[in-house]
Amino acid sequence: MVTPVTLNFSAPRRGMPPTHMADLSRKDLQDQVKQLGLPKFRADQLARQYYGRLQGDPDLMTDLPESARSVVREALFPPLMQPVRHMEADDGETRKTLWRLHDGTLLESVLMRYPGRATLCISSQAGCGMACPFCATGQGGLDRNLSVGEMVEQVRNAAVAMRDGEVSGEEGRLSNIVFMGMGEPLANYKRVVETIRKITNPSPEGFGISQRNVTVSTVGLAPAIRKLADEEMTVRLAVSLHTPDDELRDELVPVNNRWSVEEVLDAARYYADKSGRRVSIEYALIRDMNDQPWRADLLGKKLHGALGSKVHVNVIPLNPTPGSKWDASPREVQDEFVRRVIAQGVPCTVRDTKGQEIAAACGQLAAEEN
Repeated sequence: MVTPVTLNFSAPRRGMPPTHMADLSRKDLQDQVKQLGLPKFRADQLARQYYGRLQGDPDLMTDLPESARSVVREALFPPLMQPVRHMEADDGETRKTLWRLHDGTLLESVLMRYPGRATLCISSQAGCGMACPFCATGQGGLDRNLSVGEMVEQVRNAAVAMRDGEVSGEEGRLSNIVFMGMGEPLANYKRVVETIRKITNPSPEGFGISQRNVTVSTVGLAPAIRKLADEEMTVRLAVSLHTPDDELRDELVPVNNRWSVEEVLDAARYYADKSGRRVSIEYALIRDMNDQPWRADLLGKKLHGALGSKVHVNVIPLNPTPGSKWDASPREVQDEFVRRVIAQGVPCTVRDTKGQEIAAACGQLAAEEN
């Protein structure tokens, strides 16, 4: 039996960072540039440098007059994050970075190279208030929401790493973004939506990554899922369900005490209908906890009934945290679980896990550092 835990929806404990250029809309950037005594066209130059050329240092922006660079740096490019360390795995194809923010807060991002694509897993909060007992981040609690600038900077730094061949030793392009790092993205709703637009808008207003290559993960904040659907974007929604029954989900995913499995799946169906995208159901398979054959059958039946053909299940072998009582299911149990879900007419695959030897489960590096 899992000990029930209390959700932490209280205010984050630390202050937000200074305003960065990435926090600003195009109009706000133009206004800021004007206030600095620079002509309006400098705003577009800065945006092209930042989003198009991935340049985050005004001193290296050669089309900006030298006399203006220090002023621009001080006003628009405050240092938001510094790498504490990088860790590599999978023959250099996976790189996890631990970042220290301006206030000392720690967060993580993971850059993963696959055949034909490169995916960055970014954090949306420092810590997490959802309190899922098998998650290292959830057990650490919530420090604060991240700013748009802090999320965008994770993306820019990863895009630079791909461009410069820092991952697997080859030049490449960042193609996919998943909001699956530390935090609950929909609990930082407004900033996450703004960040998605910065990621997907064409240069000079964004990095130009396709919305279809962006995934937002949530533990199931049903009203926010519906609100996201009404944004009329084409990002993929991933719901961390982890069990199909309310009794166990109340314990594994405490937010289920507010929004039941049925409510979450109804919201997911609304999202699928509005976006035209299949919804991913994330299911961390935990030994002797949620891996029973009857739960696989029930999961398949509920998903087929609620979402029809607009759903796909990602079974995730649990990446246990050090000292945790939680463990991954045996391979034969995992295979049987997948087989049973598929037998109910629902596509189901096992996620290709990367970086286990470098504590790549979100929150592990930050927990170790603390």
